Amino acid sequence: MPFRLRFIPGWKRFLLVLAPIALAIALLVGTYAFRWAGGGAAAPSPPANNPTLEVPSQPGLLVHVVGAVENPGLYRLPRGDRVFDAIAAAGGYSPDADMSRLPNLAGRLRDGEQVKVAFAKTASGTVIVRTNLNQATLEELEAVPGFSAAIAQDCIDYRINFGGFLNTRELVDILGMSETDYLVARRYLTL
Repeated sequence: MPFRLRFIPGWKRFLLVLAPIALAIALLVGTYAFRWAGGGAAAPSPPANNPTLEVPSQPGLLVHVVGAVENPGLYRLPRGDRVFDAIAAAGGYSPDADMSRLPNLAGRLRDGEQVKVAFAKTASGTVIVRTNLNQATLEELEAVPGFSAAIAQDCIDYRINFGGFLNTRELVDILGMSETDYLVARRYLTL
């Protein structure tokens, strides 16, 4: 029996050629989407009895800056930062920092590192102790040179009513401390 090839006139011929090509493209796109979504390979699951694998690590480094800086404390810094970046994050050097005994400013920071900035010693060899203006008790404030009992009480009242000081200059501008007393007291204060 002879086989006759017969062409279909009109749009049906176009459909016979286009349908297999469209089907092949649809299969390729579907396969690509399936693999892209991660369905092609099963991901290995972590051991169920180790909870530390489930907690993501915090980005950056946690560094403790202490000593003669404006705002000592804990700071989270990006990886690759150096010691001078940690000191800058802590507000920079305080007026009583010993600039001849600085840490290596070019050193790279490590997670959990403590950066110490030395205090300058007075002529008698004692280290200047700084009092936190926003956290000190009445007795601690009265012990600061340049403070009177009235100014110390005004500081406590100001903290209670207004939430604390933003800078030490507010002692003169808001509380009315004399300029000469402020010049003496500012070396012993921090925020």
